[in-house]
Amino acid sequence: MAENDRPASDVPPELAELRHSIDNIDAAVLHLLAERFKCTQKVGRLKARLNLPAADPVREAQQIARLRSLAVSAELAPEFAEKFLTFLTKEVIRHHEIIREGRG
Repeated sequence: MAENDRPASDVPPELAELRHSIDNIDAAVLHLLAERFKCTQKVGRLKARLNLPAADPVREAQQIARLRSLAVSAELAPEFAEKFLTFLTKEVIRHHEIIREGRG
């Protein structure tokens, strides 16, 4: 029987506790991302109103360097932090373009 097929009652308590912690962290991360996107939506509306471009390569480079450094301090792979920020940035820029076009 594969681990995925095992009834929840058969999961060792230590594993269940760790999974519960992971689930809580995932929920917190999701809520933080939602707050982040609320802020970036405001930025998008401000950029549209001021006729500024959706992307800001200088800011993006600064943020990548900052997150890479934070990742090292947090004992997380800086490459992962950069990939994560790049993903977020692409999504934010997409939202800003939608706002600029009056679709958001």
